[in-house]
Amino acid sequence: MHLLQHIPTLHDIQETHSAIAPMVHRTPVLTCSGIDAISGAKLFFKCENFQKVGAFKMRGASSASLRLPESARRNGIATHSSGNHAQAVALSAKLLGVPAYVVMPENAPAIKIAGVRSYGAEIIFCAANITSRENTLEEVVARTGAYFIHPYNDYNIIAGQATAAKELMEDVPDLDAIIAPVGGGGLMSGTALATRYLSPGTKVYGAEPKAVDDAWRSMQSGKIEVNATTATLADGLRTNLGEKTFDIIRNHVDDIFTVSEEAIVSAMRLVWERMKIIIEPSCAVPLAAILTTPAPFAGKRVGIILSGGNVDLGELPF
Repeated sequence: MHLLQHIPTLHDIQETHSAIAPMVHRTPVLTCSGIDAISGAKLFFKCENFQKVGAFKMRGASSASLRLPESARRNGIATHSSGNHAQAVALSAKLLGVPAYVVMPENAPAIKIAGVRSYGAEIIFCAANITSRENTLEEVVARTGAYFIHPYNDYNIIAGQATAAKELMEDVPDLDAIIAPVGGGGLMSGTALATRYLSPGTKVYGAEPKAVDDAWRSMQSGKIEVNATTATLADGLRTNLGEKTFDIIRNHVDDIFTVSEEAIVSAMRLVWERMKIIIEPSCAVPLAAILTTPAPFAGKRVGIILSGGNVDLGELPF
């Protein structure tokens, strides 16, 4: 495999899927008749909360790190992330036998900091804003010579994230719609591409918190909008879209739904109670969208990407 400089093709996604297979789990698809009855739809949950590091991010990080030539990854890999991508880069580096350097905001969830540390990465803390993240990362790369793997605005990452939807459609053909959460847009753009290639008749939807609705506003205005706040429980969705992810989302996503914080907590609790599985707040956002905007999903077969399950159990919202 070589580094991708273009929007991933179907061949790129298939090649990525084969290459990352030894580094990731093929996660199960679960159903729940109780939640189907509440939602009025037939839902198929792609459980990336059971993925290595507890999130879909392992797919993208392993894709991006495997695509690096030996010479580029010799000095290690580096990134900035508040959690799941940080853990995925740390584990990918460990599996490939190279160092990892991870810049994390000082308010990152404790469980995610502990996870990164457990995989042997060096953590460098920074202030909780994007400028501080980027400046600190620049210093780390200058000091170490490590290769920067962007959390989402990278075609190699997008090709990896696309494999979750690919597996879902292989396991559950003939879906009417697929919905995923939107943060930086890596999962959303990968999901959109895989769906367009493999099941062009399937609708593709995104979901995000109302408090950080940059993707919804970007779709309306036709340009990248930014969030004025990060005040949402869904810590994985606080980032803004990148140019690469927005370009794919604008062209291949049918609609984006926004949901309240109350709806996120309610959907998260419903999954914990009915399905007996742990999902994090960011992961609950697509189900919250279906429950609060049921009309587009009524009577339909809908795939939901459950993005992750890394919850700080000392900070539960219920």
